[in-house]
Amino acid sequence: MSDLIWESAVSLAARLRAKQVSAVEVLNAFYTQIERMNPGLNALVNLLDPADARRLAVKADESLARGDEVGPLHGLPMAPKDLIDARGFPTTSGFVPFADRVASRDCALVSRQRRAGAILIGKSNVPEFGLGSHTFNSLFGTTRNPYDLDKTAGGSSGGAAVALASGMLPIADGSDMGGSLRNPASFCNVVGLRPSAGRVPYERDFGWFARLSTSGPMAKTVADAALLLSAQAGPFPADPLTLDVPGSDFRKPLEGDLSGVRLAWSPNLDLVPVDGRVTSVLEKSLPVFEQLGCTVAGACPELSEAMAVFQVQRAAGLAVLGDTLDRTEPGWRSHAKDTLMWNIEKGLALSARELLASEMIRTKIYHQLENFFADFDALLLPAAQVPPFPAEQDWVREINGQPMETYIDWMTICCAISVTGLPAISVPAGFTDEGLPIGLQIVGKPRGDFELLQLAHGFEQATEHYRRKPDLSTTPV
Repeated sequence: MSDLIWESAVSLAARLRAKQVSAVEVLNAFYTQIERMNPGLNALVNLLDPADARRLAVKADESLARGDEVGPLHGLPMAPKDLIDARGFPTTSGFVPFADRVASRDCALVSRQRRAGAILIGKSNVPEFGLGSHTFNSLFGTTRNPYDLDKTAGGSSGGAAVALASGMLPIADGSDMGGSLRNPASFCNVVGLRPSAGRVPYERDFGWFARLSTSGPMAKTVADAALLLSAQAGPFPADPLTLDVPGSDFRKPLEGDLSGVRLAWSPNLDLVPVDGRVTSVLEKSLPVFEQLGCTVAGACPELSEAMAVFQVQRAAGLAVLGDTLDRTEPGWRSHAKDTLMWNIEKGLALSARELLASEMIRTKIYHQLENFFADFDALLLPAAQVPPFPAEQDWVREINGQPMETYIDWMTICCAISVTGLPAISVPAGFTDEGLPIGLQIVGKPRGDFELLQLAHGFEQATEHYRRKPDLSTTPV
């Protein structure tokens, strides 16, 4: 096993630019690991033939040899999430009828990653249409957690998280509506950043203003996530919520003095049950922040209505998806999961009054958060309410004896934060007694993505939980 696959993306990118290692060497190392690990973990799909991928790496090396200007991701292999278009690759969304839908163009996010020098080698596996925080679908099957093959990797960016944790990719993109960057990061001991709304390109037709979803980076370390965000972020005129800060701002050093940073800690948002194994791990994180000079106080913003808003606005977006599929894909319903059908029907049954009320409540929530963040610089809370659960279980039915009414209620701790539009990150925080990863969710101030990265980086470097790798010696091939 090559040491290259465990090297940070920041280090690899620097060594590639300095010609200390070639793009071909890097690609070969990752493909060797993919060939060894992917059959058992099922994280990457629709992979390029190795020979075709190497030809792209050769071109990357030739470009550098000519003295061409290269981007911050030059020579790094990537596999975009299988919900977004990458020219020449199928965009299946994990849905059987879409198996042969090959994209003719790059979406804006992928285009930026290519321009930054990334070498695209395939796609990362997702749940059907990215719904539900457990990566399985009828087209490609279940993605396994490398820390325990019997457990879920989370979702919907589960394939990306597993590819990182098992050394199959140096960096990965993902997206997050109700925790799809944060949940799999927590389950796989990697970093997942949900940026502020408008930070990265957004191209969907529905919910431009009242959006819940955003794309963002996943990585082995916070610095690697910042590197990828630097390529993803920046003004995108087609998005009415776009932020003007250039992506290059995220390549500034993350080291800084955290003295006096005011942190609020909430083990459950005063809303939800949280498995005691999660809480016991995260409580050990609080003294670390105090040692870094932060102050930590028990406090929680008012989010009691956030999940109701999330359910309404998510359902409305899925009703649009259902209408689109009815027009374009006859017979699609016979392939769809029951949870998707339930969510679409919920959306179709919504009234105009319910939609307007959800947006009014969401506005009120944001105003309350403004007041909360006048007293605090960030909020600490779990990134998932449970540790990784059995892969054969489609969703969590109860926590601490409390039934979950719908297939997404067990992720309320993330969904409620999505409603706020604030930046949030999951960073490795330790392991249960069974050796299962637990992530700490840190929520930053409005548009405070860089300060959030600095705080997460300080915690990561003080704890070094990210250094604990899964035992891959027993992974089936």
